[in-house]
Amino acid sequence: MASVAGCHRSPSVDVVATVNGKELLRADLDRNYQASLGDVPQKPSNVEADIRRLQVLHQMIEDEVLQQRAAKLNLAATDEDVNAKLTEIKAPYTQEEFNNQLKQRNLTIDDFKRDLRRSLTRTKLINKEIESKIDITDAQITAYYTAHRAEFNLIEPQYQLAQIVVTSTPAQQAGNLQNNKASGDADAKKKIQALHNRLDSGDDFGSLAMNFSEDPNTASNGGDMGFVAESALHTDVPVYDAVNKLKPDQFTEVLPVEDNSGGAHRVVGYAIYKLIAREPAGQRELNDPRVQQTIHQLLHESQKQLLQNAYFEMLQDEAKVRNFLSEEILKSGASGR
Repeated sequence: MASVAGCHRSPSVDVVATVNGKELLRADLDRNYQASLGDVPQKPSNVEADIRRLQVLHQMIEDEVLQQRAAKLNLAATDEDVNAKLTEIKAPYTQEEFNNQLKQRNLTIDDFKRDLRRSLTRTKLINKEIESKIDITDAQITAYYTAHRAEFNLIEPQYQLAQIVVTSTPAQQAGNLQNNKASGDADAKKKIQALHNRLDSGDDFGSLAMNFSEDPNTASNGGDMGFVAESALHTDVPVYDAVNKLKPDQFTEVLPVEDNSGGAHRVVGYAIYKLIAREPAGQRELNDPRVQQTIHQLLHESQKQLLQNAYFEMLQDEAKVRNFLSEEILKSGASGR
């Protein structure tokens, strides 16, 4: 009877959820919640805050499920993995700048290494369980080209570009291998300038993009944006002017990224663009290596997304999860928050 009663005991106020018996702490939720707010000046209402907390907690639960599966498969990141990545992350900064970053994010070095370990573990698990199962065949590439041949008929000049983006806005995931995210506008300026300095010193653009760019749609591909039509580039005059001066393999100075919604011009980040190639108008054939590479990349990403979603759902179904924050909110009701 005692053991049965223990299974239904009330949770500690310090615990917001359990995953297979592992407690997720309110202090960690609060820390992740504050990090998600970034520099947003307006304080969210109680209801908005609870919605965001639930979203953050959902990600924490998903991550804990993945961490437990990785441990079961002996894929947890080692101390050597963590220390090597830490050295790489600190490379663009002086020790003082790095310490200031930690302070701005309310992190100790132990907190940072813990988060880094979890990020590396997640990557190792995805590589083992997802990436290893993806196999793009020549037949699939041919079939895609046949179905989308018109998309490779360039009716105007195209620019193949890559980008490194650093944003000053909050985000749950940085989208890069290091899970490295600027904490505000001042930090974003420092980070993008440090990355530009590394490019000037000869560092590889693609590697820096994968590890530090904060655009989730392009970071995993080394910043590759694919081909951008000349007319599309004209919509952002400063970017077009900067790119148009480049020769292939050259990159721009740091440029502001603006949000023009609502008629306002608000800087939300900074970017560096690299010109990979300029292409004249005309049909691109299947035997063009760049066409094959583009199709391979598209098919790979779509398969990865499908398998990853299915894998996450499977793990969630197998896990025993209890979300005490959800129960607390439902019990009190939205009007009582």
